[in-house]
Amino acid sequence: MEVKVNEVVETLKKEPSKIDDLIYKAVFEDRDLLPILQSALKELGVRSLSIYPLYKKFAEKFLGFTVPAMNLRGMTYDVARTIFRVAKRLKAGAFIFEIAKSEMGYTKQPPIEYATVIMSAAFREGFTGPVFIQGDHFQLNRTSYFANPEKEKQGIKNLIKDALEASFYNIDIDASTLVEIDKPTIDEQQKHNYETTAELAEYVRSLEPEGITVNLGGEIGEIGGHNSTPEELRAFMNGFNRSFKGEVGISKISVQTGTAHGGFVLPDGKVATVNLDFNTLRTLSKIAREEFGLAGAVQHGASTLPEDYFHLFPENDCVEVHLATGFQNFIYDHPALPKEFREKIYSYLKNNLKHEWKPDMTEAQFIYKTRKKGFGIFKKEWWDLPKDVKDAILGDMEGLFEKIFKALNIPETESIVKEVFK
Repeated sequence: MEVKVNEVVETLKKEPSKIDDLIYKAVFEDRDLLPILQSALKELGVRSLSIYPLYKKFAEKFLGFTVPAMNLRGMTYDVARTIFRVAKRLKAGAFIFEIAKSEMGYTKQPPIEYATVIMSAAFREGFTGPVFIQGDHFQLNRTSYFANPEKEKQGIKNLIKDALEASFYNIDIDASTLVEIDKPTIDEQQKHNYETTAELAEYVRSLEPEGITVNLGGEIGEIGGHNSTPEELRAFMNGFNRSFKGEVGISKISVQTGTAHGGFVLPDGKVATVNLDFNTLRTLSKIAREEFGLAGAVQHGASTLPEDYFHLFPENDCVEVHLATGFQNFIYDHPALPKEFREKIYSYLKNNLKHEWKPDMTEAQFIYKTRKKGFGIFKKEWWDLPKDVKDAILGDMEGLFEKIFKALNIPETESIVKEVFK
């Protein structure tokens, strides 16, 4: 393998654009090339790191910007290149690429592939700052857990091991699915959540590479449920701190403030406007930082919010915001996407995912809910779209990313990131 790594390094030194062919071959033809390519990229200076040192700074005081954590479900190499281009232009350094446990399945992007694709995009665009790659929603299934807790936890441990080996040095543990809201006290409600989060956090710490402190997150309320409360945050953190046997626990906490993943979908397939509770977000961030030494609160399910909401995240001390479905919608709904390709995907979904079409769903709602799965099934066809089609979509996406980055105040964060990671 060492010879192969050296060969790849020499090839890319001579002709950096060869990364286009190498990553394509690694994804679609020779998957054994993925770890070799990643090793070569590391030798060439592409650094996948933990954002933990920056979040330690946030724990001391809010730094005035909100870190976007972006889930790329399709056209991942091209979209990541677009993000790195915008970041370079805006001198932005504080942003995360992430993928959830569920997304790895339906987009057919396991950890080693996702991380290598992101790192390849950074190399292709000449991005020299650290690259932050995150496992989002490493989530326990409630039914499976209560049927066989050890088996379900082992499944997450296996995923954690794969992710760490693939250079994911930021992981969000999500045991919020285990909250038992019918229990009489808040501590009892959160007990399975904080104990399981602590156990999995200890497991991460036992495996993390030398010199890396993985940035870990926990979650107190399942996204889409009732809004989180200060009492829930305190019960979770006090329970976690009692349960966790280690030096460095979690550094951020995901809370529910009124959003849902993918947004709330109306019968015509459009997304309803939600009333996000920014007061809750600010209050919980303050408690997390001042009482528990965390970087702050994290907002999920935000990409489908109106653009004029985004500036409110840094104004309310939100440390991190997760963005996914809005990018998916932008690609699917873009006028440059060939109509026949879009219809081919929709036809496949209607014929093959009928079991997900609930009786109260319109066709538009069904398509909206399931089209995320079209990225995995048709992954190669998305990657092989004609250059003029991709250029039109990605050119407009640059404007979208620029707006979001500016609203979240991450332009000019390159300097603070370089200072922290020098």
